[in-house]
Amino acid sequence: MKNRREFLKGAATGAVLLSSGGKLAMAARAAESASAAKSKVVIARDPQLHPSGSTQPDEKRVQALLDRAMASYTGKEKPVDAWKSIVRPTDKVIGLKVNGLGSKGIATHYALIMAVAERLQQAGVKPGNIVVWEQNQRFLEACGVTVSTDPNKIRCIPADSFGYEDQESSFGSAKIRVSKLLTRECDMIINMPILKDHMMAGVTFAMKNMYGTVDRPMNLHANNCNPAVADLNCIPVYRNKIRFVIGDAMSSVYEGGPRFSPERLWYPNALIIGEDRVALDTIAWEWLDKKRVEAGVGTLKAAGREPLYIAAAAAAERNLGTNDPSKIHRVEI
Repeated sequence: MKNRREFLKGAATGAVLLSSGGKLAMAARAAESASAAKSKVVIARDPQLHPSGSTQPDEKRVQALLDRAMASYTGKEKPVDAWKSIVRPTDKVIGLKVNGLGSKGIATHYALIMAVAERLQQAGVKPGNIVVWEQNQRFLEACGVTVSTDPNKIRCIPADSFGYEDQESSFGSAKIRVSKLLTRECDMIINMPILKDHMMAGVTFAMKNMYGTVDRPMNLHANNCNPAVADLNCIPVYRNKIRFVIGDAMSSVYEGGPRFSPERLWYPNALIIGEDRVALDTIAWEWLDKKRVEAGVGTLKAAGREPLYIAAAAAAERNLGTNDPSKIHRVEI
């Protein structure tokens, strides 16, 4: 009887502990589940990114910053494992859509482009299957790369030289001809915008960077680019192939963009990465507004350039991502 009483007593104690522990475990799992249900955005910073007196970031620090960001996003410590978790086995040709419209002073940094290309090769992507591209040769060269179609090396191709589809693609207000680099050449696009103010759209970052992939981007600027930015990104090839964003926020212009405005240049010294293009643009808007207020030029809304296309992209009829801060899992490292 004694053994039975001790057993029952121990079982009862264990049940209490299990109940308590179970509740704690369930709470932890619920928290993890809630976090997983949110759109994850990683913001990685390095205050020492730019050597004293230099407008260009240190290449080794850029590589290290990218590795930290990817490790945090994927949960994979080794860079090769992190990249393999992003690029699918069926993704044979990877496009890097950069941004050089603002001229060399405010373009996607060469060091970042090469850092991404290096890690992609280590993850098993052949050099010739990496395509760096922009709207035209001038914008591409502003990013520090030279046009090259050598199939044995990283290719750098202007979209206008590769051609556009004859048939228009459309969604809502966006009716355009899409670059064949997007439709036919690349299996996956890594979007590599640079954070900038825009004289019409307010913010140009993840979604707006896709204007460099169409034949007539000027036709998408009515009403401060709203809802054209959102509608363009809803076209199936954009929704399906633009699967990851490595946002360059190492330097930026907070006013006078999208062209280079040296008197409005600032150095956030950061990368903003993730899969939810709407969440990334929401954070980009927040950053620009904060800097604009600090600099005394006021918010984008006060300037009449509130980026309403972000809310349009998040709306149920488009469902491209979230602009709700409570649904964004922001990780700052």
